[in-house]
Amino acid sequence: MIDGVKYLVAVASGKGGVGKSTVTANLALALAAQGHRVGILDADIYGPSQAQMFGFEADVKPQTQDGKSFDPLEQYGIQLMSMAFLTTDKTPMVWRGPMASGAFQQLLTQTRWQGLDILLIDMPPGTGDIQLTLAQKSQVDGAVIVTTPQNIALLDAQRGIEMFRKVNVPVLGVVENMSLHECSACGHHEPIFGEGGGARIAQSYDTQLLGQLPLASHIRAEGDEGRPSVLASPESTTANVMRQIAANVWQQLIEGAGEQDSGPVVTFSP
Repeated sequence: MIDGVKYLVAVASGKGGVGKSTVTANLALALAAQGHRVGILDADIYGPSQAQMFGFEADVKPQTQDGKSFDPLEQYGIQLMSMAFLTTDKTPMVWRGPMASGAFQQLLTQTRWQGLDILLIDMPPGTGDIQLTLAQKSQVDGAVIVTTPQNIALLDAQRGIEMFRKVNVPVLGVVENMSLHECSACGHHEPIFGEGGGARIAQSYDTQLLGQLPLASHIRAEGDEGRPSVLASPESTTANVMRQIAANVWQQLIEGAGEQDSGPVVTFSP
């Protein structure tokens, strides 16, 4: 268990570029709007993006009360911690895997989270060191898998689901992002990346399709401006779908409380 956190949920994807960080930011705001105390840990050590999505200035830094831990920064009612708060935009993290994993563990355990109902972990893409560190060091209550309908993305999403199952983390469901392109001029819808992929993978792994999000220009613009769509466009399709996803995720966490074992046992063999 993490001090100050009731539920820990990983938001993950098998590959980059599927909108995982955008989904994380909007899911956090949707959960907060439903009355929950929410935090985000940006675990993408090499390419953190939550600081920009929540509109933080480049030079903002977390405070420390004891010299050993950080106070999370807060924006729009969401508590956040990210490597972006400890470096600059022009500082690349040229680290090997164990160094990145160590930094992630410090951010997770040495942040003074304040009475959170749910902490969302915005995971880096893939199934590498940081994912394994999270599974080994913390009891994760569930994982949300983000994919696009594209076959290549679906292949990687399957690997993500398999990884979480191997370490006994419940998969709460699949979010299909960029499901349909919405033309801002005429309203025409077109499945640019294919159709039905999220539903197929959810069915194959006996989990849920939590929701399908559109590919719309306002989502990109609002993320770049530091006001995610749930906040900036509360009547949009994106916001409505995210509210449904948030309610579903929370309900599953409530229903699954107490059913998870003490955590995974990970062994290595030569």
